[in-house]
Amino acid sequence: MTLGKRALSLIFPVVLAGYVLAASLIYYVQGSSILGLERARLWQQMGLLTAVFQNEVTQNRSFIYSLVEGGAVRLFVNEPDAAYRNTALGVRLQQSITSLSDDRNRFISVAIIRPPLTVDYYFEDSDDPFAEITPQQIEHARQVIDSPRLSSWSYLEAAGIEPLIVHSEFIDPLTFNRPVASAKRGAILLQTAVRPKLFLDMKRALEKEYGATIEIGQHQFLAQGSLSATATLSPSLFARLTPDPAFLKERLWTLKSLLALGAIALSLCTIILVLGLVRRYITNPIARLDRQLTDVMTGNRSALPEMNEIGEIGRLSANVKRLHDHSMQSFDLVQNASWTDTLTGISNREYFNIRSTQILEEAAAEDIGCTLLFIDVDNFKFVNDKHGHKIGDELLKTLADRISEIVACVVAERGLPDGLFARLSGDEFAIMLRCQPGSGTITEMSEKILALFAEGFEVLDKAYPVTASIGIAVYPEDARTLAELVANADAAMYQAKSQGKNGSARYSRSLHEKRNRRRRIEEELRVLDPDREFHLVYMPIVDGHGKVTGCEALLRWTSPVLGRVTPDEFIPIAETTGLFSKIDWWVIDKAMAEYGQIRKLFGSQTILCINISSAELYTKSISDHFCDSADRHGIDARMIEIELTETFAVKLGEQSRRNIEILRARGFRISIDDFGAGYTSVQQIIEYPAETIKLDRELVESLTRSAALPTLRALVALCHAQDMSVIAEGVDTTEKMALLAAAGCDLYQGYLISRPLTLEEIGIWAMQRLVEKAREAAQAPERRVRA
Repeated sequence: MTLGKRALSLIFPVVLAGYVLAASLIYYVQGSSILGLERARLWQQMGLLTAVFQNEVTQNRSFIYSLVEGGAVRLFVNEPDAAYRNTALGVRLQQSITSLSDDRNRFISVAIIRPPLTVDYYFEDSDDPFAEITPQQIEHARQVIDSPRLSSWSYLEAAGIEPLIVHSEFIDPLTFNRPVASAKRGAILLQTAVRPKLFLDMKRALEKEYGATIEIGQHQFLAQGSLSATATLSPSLFARLTPDPAFLKERLWTLKSLLALGAIALSLCTIILVLGLVRRYITNPIARLDRQLTDVMTGNRSALPEMNEIGEIGRLSANVKRLHDHSMQSFDLVQNASWTDTLTGISNREYFNIRSTQILEEAAAEDIGCTLLFIDVDNFKFVNDKHGHKIGDELLKTLADRISEIVACVVAERGLPDGLFARLSGDEFAIMLRCQPGSGTITEMSEKILALFAEGFEVLDKAYPVTASIGIAVYPEDARTLAELVANADAAMYQAKSQGKNGSARYSRSLHEKRNRRRRIEEELRVLDPDREFHLVYMPIVDGHGKVTGCEALLRWTSPVLGRVTPDEFIPIAETTGLFSKIDWWVIDKAMAEYGQIRKLFGSQTILCINISSAELYTKSISDHFCDSADRHGIDARMIEIELTETFAVKLGEQSRRNIEILRARGFRISIDDFGAGYTSVQQIIEYPAETIKLDRELVESLTRSAALPTLRALVALCHAQDMSVIAEGVDTTEKMALLAAAGCDLYQGYLISRPLTLEEIGIWAMQRLVEKAREAAQAPERRVRA
């Protein structure tokens, strides 16, 4: 007899009788109880919905008051310069708005409106950078302005958009308090709008649960039918929910299902009568199979044994055994594949994270140290791009094999536990060792790895110019968690790169302090007031006769928290954090505003050189800003020279090249600054869209040696052939000046001429030069008479 027939003939009649009896007795008794319970629960849900809505209204009201209390709105409203207000202060106001929001994913908007209905500012925290204030919000503002009220809120619904809670508050622009009624026309209207996410989520959840729409209106609703509930959201806003009739039917159907489960209790009586038969033919074989499966799952048994049962249970046991065997084989293959780097065959990042966490836990339990070596292959991208991905892949595979041999050899010689070697990504590798610092193990392993690159790394009988930089961090001295250990070793690796590559560096306190200072500089850049903390200094540029032909504007920052911060520190941070436009636009406006005094000192043909961030040329508005600023200050664009770094010019993209062409077409001069600091080539000199080349001070230092004079002459001649003027930076001795002049340089800049000076100091410097020239002119006849 089959298992189905056994169950059908022995259990089904008794269970069916018990189920029918239980369902008949209980269903009619419990129907009315379910109705009352659901009615009470519905009213409770509507009450909770009311509390959530009122909380949303309160939060919006608190938000607008917090925004008024902050200084960003006051600065924005009282700033007379529209361009500065809409750029720098607008960004600051956006930061204040987003900082007050406790949920980054929540929609929120702020509008500043002046009567009768002029929107001075609008910002919403959404994915649409061109979002504008909605007509419903404008209409709400109009109602508040036309009414005698000084503040109001409303729940706005419109087709196609999600509802908003809008709060409007009149603010006196002088006192920033609520104005008196008579001064309402001179006040500003601050309007905030938030999307009541929690309220809408709960509303949608209730509508989905009860299969009906929640009605919201300004008139009070009455409950409908036996199952309906109302709520007073505010004194002028009401809601009602009347569930679909199918909802109650569904609950009664649920009761029927529950009664089916209760019928199991009645079936126990009959099951006892046939328990002997069920155990003999069904229970015992299944229980035995279950115990064997449990043993396999808990690890007490490696495989399922063969079973001699007949019928369905016998076939089930055989199929389960085959399924288990196939699953274990597949699991081993998948696990090995998921933990192995497909290119090199060593462990990948996922396995490194799992195993390293275990190693650190073991080290903590045994109170021993662990050391992480973070390895980065220098110049790998260059080799990969120049020689192709096939060579790059082969290089990584060969490197992985050789480092694996070194790790295994060092560990075996010193009797240490097996080391963990993994490829984290691209050309980055990591080695985790359980060893104490100071034993020499790490030094030996680092030296052997670095020795692989001593004369170029050989792959397929050819040497390639790659090296390695190794960062070392120790647990628990340098970090207490795996994430911190990897981060600190990575920081040490970059320290090794900065020391000249193909070397190693240990994580130190100085690296930690350097990282903290970078974070503090970034924080101060976000909140600084440029007019209070920034100032410009000017470094003169002279020709071979000593005449000043131009001045370079240089930015200086004195932070009230950090003190003096050099541009080399804060400019790269500003570029990586997207704050460069705020700085560059201030420099452009300030330099052009002060250019009139420079021109009075040195003449109308004096060139003003302005440095801008490399990343600025990727923005479309830079050319318009230069033109607007020059027009505002009445400056001829031909008198402005925009300095770009040579390393950026190497990587000119389509947008940046287009911006340079627009600037040149409008009359601005282009200069390549720090020429020679990057990867300079003759082809790049030919293709640079510039009028001037400024030789980097390091290049000048090396080329002004007498042995390099022919090279310097050739470089200057090449620039002249491209119709470029040549300015030499770093001129600090008369010998350099003479050699540069002999090579044909056009202009000179450096401490031999002048250090960077403030506007007041450069005026004194100019007067001193006039006095010296007058003295020399007076002494010249006397010297000729003596001669």
